[in-house]
Amino acid sequence: MSLFGDGLDKAVQKAFTRPAPKTAGAQMRYLVRKLGGTKAAADLLGMSQRQVERYVAGRARKPRPVLAARLEREVKKRWQPQIRARARQRAASTDGIVIDTRARMGYTAPIGSTDQDRVRHLTIALPPVYAARLFDAQDGGAGDAQLQQITAEALREVYFQDGGRRAGSLEEVHFTDVEHLEFEL
Repeated sequence: MSLFGDGLDKAVQKAFTRPAPKTAGAQMRYLVRKLGGTKAAADLLGMSQRQVERYVAGRARKPRPVLAARLEREVKKRWQPQIRARARQRAASTDGIVIDTRARMGYTAPIGSTDQDRVRHLTIALPPVYAARLFDAQDGGAGDAQLQQITAEALREVYFQDGGRRAGSLEEVHFTDVEHLEFEL
């Protein structure tokens, strides 16, 4: 499970204009339609083509919890692609992204400054530049470590340096032990 990647996905999903299908049959029919057949849906979900056909026909209704979670994740990944793209574009160009986090943060600075890491709870609006970097990195297949590094750079500029008005000699921000993380567009 990717904390940062899943957080970005959930933020984009809040922009949906219609709810995604909720029942297993409706989700399966949507996937079959999107992927172009029951064979492709079966391969994606790791199950037999015949079982997919049962869900589509309504003869199977209650999937196992693991399959239900996988089915829901795959449907939400493909649901309303134009709305998803528009929300990401708006965040990356004009609106930016809001981060709400509780994590251990500190920084590396010149000798004589207070740079002790401590747990902080922050809710900060990040500029569109960092939203674009986060989405581009996620699209490029970046892992949690790289997304965490981009977020740390954004926090350094926005929170610690206040857009260049203070802490100009700040070298690096430590952003570790993330207890809570939520993004909002």
